Amino acid sequence: MRQGGPRCAGKSGRQARTQPGASLVTVPGRSRARPEFCERHHASRRAVGTDVRRGRRMTVIAVVVFVIAYVLIATEWTHKLLAALGGAAVLLALGVTDAEHAFYSHETGVDWDVIFLLFGMMVIVGIVRRTGVFEYIAIWAAKRAKGSPLRVMILLTLITAVASALLDNVTTVLLIAPVTLLVCDRLGINPVPFLIAEVLASNIGGAATLIGDPPNIIIASRSGLTFNDFLVHMAPLVVIELIVFTLVLPWLFRGSFDVDPERVDGVMQLNEREAIENPRLLIKCGAVLLLVFAGFVGRAVVDIEPSVVALLGAGLLVLISGVETRHYMVSVEWQTLLFFAGLFIMVGALVKTGVIGSLAEQIGNVTEGRALLAVMLILVVSAVLSGIVDNIPYVATMSPVVLELTKGIPDPVQAEALWWSLAIGADFGGNATAVGASANVVVIGLALRAGHPISFWEFTRKGVVMTAITIIVAAPYLWLRYFLLS
Repeated sequence: MRQGGPRCAGKSGRQARTQPGASLVTVPGRSRARPEFCERHHASRRAVGTDVRRGRRMTVIAVVVFVIAYVLIATEWTHKLLAALGGAAVLLALGVTDAEHAFYSHETGVDWDVIFLLFGMMVIVGIVRRTGVFEYIAIWAAKRAKGSPLRVMILLTLITAVASALLDNVTTVLLIAPVTLLVCDRLGINPVPFLIAEVLASNIGGAATLIGDPPNIIIASRSGLTFNDFLVHMAPLVVIELIVFTLVLPWLFRGSFDVDPERVDGVMQLNEREAIENPRLLIKCGAVLLLVFAGFVGRAVVDIEPSVVALLGAGLLVLISGVETRHYMVSVEWQTLLFFAGLFIMVGALVKTGVIGSLAEQIGNVTEGRALLAVMLILVVSAVLSGIVDNIPYVATMSPVVLELTKGIPDPVQAEALWWSLAIGADFGGNATAVGASANVVVIGLALRAGHPISFWEFTRKGVVMTAITIIVAAPYLWLRYFLLS
């Protein structure tokens, strides 16, 4: 007969007598554990049960707090900064997350690379603004477009898209938004539609390269894909999407192109060269910006983070420009940076409690190794979820799941298509709402400071439509390139 290990006796177990000092009684077929062992065993089981219940409670709290904060942001019942920081504070106070996870974890905490990239570029932009170059570009663009608001929008959005691919979309909108505000001020038109269009273009254009959008960097690090891989596989789709985007602009922003002919005549008579106020400072700014851009493009070679590049550039420009601190620090969008911090903590709590991971794993359970279904499901789910939470933490959570899915697909071309569907869904899905991507939040903050607030729903009404169009265009591209023609 098989001998069993020590077992704690229950209420219905046989009672066995023990001699004084004896700790274990052997009965046929099994032995009985010490009383001390039984107590530890039951205590361990109770502790496990307590941990499970606590984990479930923390998950519910994380979801409820995030939903409430999101509703407050979407409905604008309170300031978005109050909603984000308030939600983060509640999660920290209730122990759903802690300082270690909120401030020091790359997966569940504040993304300091994004925060300091924004801070560094805001300082640079604040100094560049002192040169008058933004006024120069604004007048130049308006004159090249013959004062037509539609042509101005098309010109600025294409510049934004191309620059986002070469730099990154956050840096690009920081540079283009001031130009847009000045162009619209000169023409006497509402800048809000133009700013929204540029954000949409930046998220589309940034998808073309590895450095154009932060989610692409995460995907490259997890998948081993190179800069050239992104250029070959993503750039053709982005070109198609930009053509469609340009065709859609007159319809998407209809009613936004009325302009006073007298304002147009006034702009056409301006000399853009007269806008340059400090040529020597402009040369210094140009040199530093070239170094910063070179650092962004060559960061794969020199192994330096974009945030470090931006901070080094800002520090160098502050040192050589001679501009007083108050002149460039006023350009720092502190509310935007703090909003990001709160949002990262709330989303990180969802990651920590397993909410986002569980949603991602369901995709693997549904697809069961069917490559085409997996690609399309990842594309759609990524587009939807990236619009709800910021696409950076979403991609960071989803990447390990996609990596596991690729192992079950024998065709390497089709397996790689899962990564492209993740990149496309996350990058284009970031356009869906005002908090879907970093560039969205930055531009909304700049617009608010300039006296042209963009509401959550004003952005989302345009963003959802554009996201749907870009995903509809991307789906047949993925099917044709990686399945039908592969």
